[in-house]
Amino acid sequence: MSAIKVNTVPHLDPDPNHPYTSGAWTPVFDEYDADGMEVIGEIPSDIDGIYVRNSENPAFGSIGLYHPFDGDGMIHSIAFRDGKASYKNRFVRTKGLMAEIEAGRPLWAGIAEDPRLSTRPGWGAHGMIKDSSSTDVVVHAGQILSTFYQCGEGYRLDPYTMEQFGTESWTPIDGISAHPKLDEATGELLFFNYSTHAPYMHYGVVGPDNKLKHYIPVETPGPRLPHDMAFTKNYSIIADLPLFWDPEILKKGRHAARFYPEIPTRFAIIPRYGSPDEIRWFEAAPTYVLHWMNAWEEGDEIVLEGYFQEDPMPGPLTANAPDPRMGQMMAYLDEHSFKPKFHRWRFNLVTGQTKEERLDDRLLEFGSFNQAYAGQKTRYAYSTFTEPGRFVFDGVVKHDMQTGSSQTLRFGEGRYGSEAPFVPRINAQDEDDGYLVSFITDMKENRSECVLIDAKDFDAGPVCRVILPHRISSGTHACWADGPTVRAAQAGRVA
Repeated sequence: MSAIKVNTVPHLDPDPNHPYTSGAWTPVFDEYDADGMEVIGEIPSDIDGIYVRNSENPAFGSIGLYHPFDGDGMIHSIAFRDGKASYKNRFVRTKGLMAEIEAGRPLWAGIAEDPRLSTRPGWGAHGMIKDSSSTDVVVHAGQILSTFYQCGEGYRLDPYTMEQFGTESWTPIDGISAHPKLDEATGELLFFNYSTHAPYMHYGVVGPDNKLKHYIPVETPGPRLPHDMAFTKNYSIIADLPLFWDPEILKKGRHAARFYPEIPTRFAIIPRYGSPDEIRWFEAAPTYVLHWMNAWEEGDEIVLEGYFQEDPMPGPLTANAPDPRMGQMMAYLDEHSFKPKFHRWRFNLVTGQTKEERLDDRLLEFGSFNQAYAGQKTRYAYSTFTEPGRFVFDGVVKHDMQTGSSQTLRFGEGRYGSEAPFVPRINAQDEDDGYLVSFITDMKENRSECVLIDAKDFDAGPVCRVILPHRISSGTHACWADGPTVRAAQAGRVA
């Protein structure tokens, strides 16, 4: 292995007793460049691209109780080409991280605390939260875009070199939420944001040239907390969910989320370049949805798939949590508490009616599918599942929506994965012709690796395991970017 430790970021030692700064969630502070890594099996020569994962990796923690969503963004990237792999990881050099490095201590309260404890102004819907750019990641216009779930500025990095370019130039005043969506067919990036002031939400489109093309208000009755969006060929979908800040408490300057089961879930169906008066609203059963899968148009209907929570506001977990806020935090992170189920919504554009159906009664979340089929009807879907009481991914379920069958792959005892996007083979012949890719943190071997799983031979397990130069922290959101597309976009920038 040729591994170079390029930097160690200043930090405070993590709390060994906190469930999300210890064990599989122990943060790392060393930044590496590595190639020629040990490989168990053989790296396929029929893929060319980059697997990129964002991570909540705290350098200084937060003022008061630390929540894992407070962690600083760290990007892990592994590039595959010609049967070889190279790995890099970097902290996202956000304004907040750089200020804390200079101060040598945390400057912001986390989401589990009163944001007024923060000693500096911040970004996001609270206005006093650090924009840690640690939630989501996508590769658009030849560069990584890392984003924060509380609507930050967005940060750009080079996916091959990890060179950092600072904040996104087109960021609106209300920021960019996590989970902007890339339409590979057009190169467009679709995004939304939310805030505590009217009209409370916005929707926008950025072109393949990374210039803002469209931006409109999406008016809601008050501040809302959506986390994700979806799109079809002609429409974008944004949800108004009945879990949001208590309006009376918000008037006092404090933020306390509540679930309102008497209020329906609402869906805004927006023509991709539509105006506010073209938005169609549909109602459905009250729930909260963290993540959508895919959406498409089918006759007079728009079909949307995602994860319906049966208990969006569970009671606090008490085990090993003497602080009630810790117990509540652990419940919100435990899929066995909020009970997300794979679900489908159908919106009829003629009748205005919504139909719903359950697709799987198991507890599943953090899905992926072949992004070349985004906005089109898909046959295959992949979802992760977790251990009870812990926010770590144990394995993946593959659904064949045509036959109704499914397959389950477990990562193994003490082995915890990341979101596992689909990787098409070069010259793929059909939707399922490729691999799933994931970073694995192996607590028994005290190491991390990147695995590739043949989607057509799911039960066989990984075709290869690339051993990383260090054990990395558990993490969630990730994406795959096609190598030739990225390189062409970068060449266009230079030209």
